Amino acid sequence: MYLRWIALFLFFWIAHSSNVFSVELDNKGDSVWEIESLEPGDFDYDINKGKVVLSDRFRITFKERGESVFVIADKGQLDQSTGEVFAEGNVTLQNEDRVFRSDRLYYNFQTKSMQTDNFRAGQAPFFVEGINIKGDENKNEYSAEQVIITSDDRPDPWIKLRTRSLSISPGKYLEAKGATFYAGNVPIFYFPYYRRRLDQPPNHWSLTPGYRSRYGMFLEGSYNWNLSDRLNGAAHLDYRSLRGFAGGLDVDYDLGFLGQGDASVYILNDRDPQSGAGSRSASTEFTDRTDRHRLSLYHSVNIETNFTAKLLLQDQSDRFMNRDFFESDFRRDPQPESHVEIAKHWQNFSVSLLAQPQVDEFYQTIERLPELRVTGLRQRLGDSPIFYESEASFGYFKFSPSSDHLDLNGYEAFRGDTHQQLLLPKNYSGWLNVVPHAGLRFTHYGSRSSDNSGFVQMNDLNRSVFNTGVEFSFKASSTLPDAKLSLLDVNGLRHVVQPMANYLFVPEPNKRPWELPQFDRELHSLRLRPIDFPDYNSIDTIDSSNVIRIGVRNRLQTKRFGLVDDVLNWELFTDWRLDNDLYEARFNDVYSDLEVKPRSWLLLGSELRYDPNNRLLNESNHTISLLPNNKWSLTLGHRYLRDWTQDELKVRYPYDPFFENSLGEDWRWGNNLLYSRLYYRFNEEWGFRMIHQFEASDGTMEEQSYSLYRDFSSVTSALRFRLRDHRGGKNDFSVSLLFSLKAIPRISLGDDSNRLETQLYR
Repeated sequence: MYLRWIALFLFFWIAHSSNVFSVELDNKGDSVWEIESLEPGDFDYDINKGKVVLSDRFRITFKERGESVFVIADKGQLDQSTGEVFAEGNVTLQNEDRVFRSDRLYYNFQTKSMQTDNFRAGQAPFFVEGINIKGDENKNEYSAEQVIITSDDRPDPWIKLRTRSLSISPGKYLEAKGATFYAGNVPIFYFPYYRRRLDQPPNHWSLTPGYRSRYGMFLEGSYNWNLSDRLNGAAHLDYRSLRGFAGGLDVDYDLGFLGQGDASVYILNDRDPQSGAGSRSASTEFTDRTDRHRLSLYHSVNIETNFTAKLLLQDQSDRFMNRDFFESDFRRDPQPESHVEIAKHWQNFSVSLLAQPQVDEFYQTIERLPELRVTGLRQRLGDSPIFYESEASFGYFKFSPSSDHLDLNGYEAFRGDTHQQLLLPKNYSGWLNVVPHAGLRFTHYGSRSSDNSGFVQMNDLNRSVFNTGVEFSFKASSTLPDAKLSLLDVNGLRHVVQPMANYLFVPEPNKRPWELPQFDRELHSLRLRPIDFPDYNSIDTIDSSNVIRIGVRNRLQTKRFGLVDDVLNWELFTDWRLDNDLYEARFNDVYSDLEVKPRSWLLLGSELRYDPNNRLLNESNHTISLLPNNKWSLTLGHRYLRDWTQDELKVRYPYDPFFENSLGEDWRWGNNLLYSRLYYRFNEEWGFRMIHQFEASDGTMEEQSYSLYRDFSSVTSALRFRLRDHRGGKNDFSVSLLFSLKAIPRISLGDDSNRLETQLYR
């Protein structure tokens, strides 16, 4: 009792000695009440009943279990025993990130129920105002009448949705009745009933107006829909003045135990197909092809644990379909394939069945009709120190050249292949790792047939390959905890180095590659190909080998922002051929992969392949990326590929039918590409993006793109110009407008005709 009188005395004393007072009321348990007077005024406090009446601006704060809720108003009263507060006059209620403003408020701090008059509320990205609102924060449910919803926090929003009644559960759903969509004071559309989930992307329209030299004036429209967590997609309806109408449908689905996947179809009656993909589309086979389409279907199902089935079907009417209308897909996968795969995995081995037909005759394909593969993972043999790994495959294979490469010969055959290998890994002195291995590969080719080739109706073939080798590696590290360098943001250093040497010996097989049909062959890559079996899976190109791969991995690490970060990561490798044929050098190309991060916002990358014998740089890729803040970013890059002669390519890839037979005089293999990407944010409203791609070998600016972004509070927009030089025929240029509404329902005017990577800077 005495403590209460002392607290009351201090309450009165502080109130009369300062314009602002703060006091804790009688608190119980984990609950804390605080009252602040923001202006001097009258008040009344019944210490026995826990009631407070305030007649001038005040703040009441309630804290419980780490959460804080406060009310600010001109006047009001609090019942501490029930947790009820009545407030009026410029009322603000804030609970975490939710803010309510109103003329009058009833709120219960304990039950979190509320009722207001003439309210305004906000929780990004939406703002709501109306006549009254009732809600229960414990149930996370609110209802209101005569409501305006907008993403614009200005007093008079331009884009808004006016509703007769509204029910909302933040983060779950929104339900409106009698809703009218407004642009300014003009009603645009009426929704008798509108509902959308707030925990998934909303349904919305998108329209893309613009002009492109290949299309003429175009208007592309899409409706993106979300029916449920398991079904969503988009419907497309497009018009291009030079190419005609087109339409399509995209679907993402989840059928539960029946699997999940996605499907899409796009169809058009092309008025001028030859104007699309440059001079190549003017071929005879393409002259009259106006009915164009593309179809894709991907489906996967988990039959049981570690037992899956997958289907990928991709079909186009012609090889220029994706290039003309889906450029991003074309860049990612110029020759899409289709397959069906069933796979079962156990702890130590796996079994898979793969069928891969040639769906489109204009794409070169290795058909597998089908192929059965059994893989034994590396595992210890009993209690011995010996490890065992294996793989085997059986199937009917067919090489089907594309329809425009009539000079290539197709062939087919049955092939059965198995490889068995033993390994004896051992560690010496706690630091040196030694892994000797030996293996045997046997491959059977059944009767072969071909079109105009040397494999016509030939008898069975058997090939055996022996391999052995040993791998040496160790890892060493040193730490310099006192190393400091502010310029490079270095706070201590750790150096990790990992030298390695891998020796492989394969004696000459009884059948050489040129005697065998080529199904799985080596493909060109900047990356260093593996030399060990089974990692080296170009089964049909296996020949004698006596080589040592030597290399080293270096890593420099420091601490930045309390985390370990790589300052430098460098891999350097080359092959030393102990036995080399007429066309091979003793030392192979040197491969380097370097990544340097001198600052957390600065990244330098370098990949290259260098020929030390002829002192030639065969390939390289260099980049520098700067991201110092959220205001601007810059990427500069250089991609170089030496212009190989036809003879060099045939020597380097002697068993690839493409390089052997199909290279013409106009084949352009090399490039010397410079590219840049710049983004700059002028302020909260304006942003700019620029992309350049310049081919230095012939002085061609292949692509330039400029985008200007503007945030209009309730609307975000972008204006984009793009020009491309394809070296054949007319240049391809386009102008497009991106316009996206933040309000509900979302309507957007979007990207250019190819649905590329343009995004709003927000």
